[in-house]
Amino acid sequence: MIWEAVRGGEDTDEDSDPLGVRELVVLAVATSIDALAVGISVAFLDVAVGWAVLLIGVCTAVLSFVGVLLGRRVGRRFGGPAEIAGGVILILIGTRVVLDHTGLL
Repeated sequence: MIWEAVRGGEDTDEDSDPLGVRELVVLAVATSIDALAVGISVAFLDVAVGWAVLLIGVCTAVLSFVGVLLGRRVGRRFGGPAEIAGGVILILIGTRVVLDHTGLL
């Protein structure tokens, strides 16, 4: 994100920049790992699976919709600086996770 914001990535329409097979495979694997982690967590908890699935589905749909709307508005208004801020936040979150799991924090 930071790289594209700094070098001035191409402004193309959504339809002209489709995801390639490589990107789709990476996203599919990441989604599968995430679903596996959630499934194992729900299995160990004593919860009604139906209600958990419904709640997770509704929350995911609503938050995804709101995220897309906000992302478009913020992107149009702030552009590059918002993309740089997003990249920095992702790096900080990743660093925090690594430090937490290695016992350094």
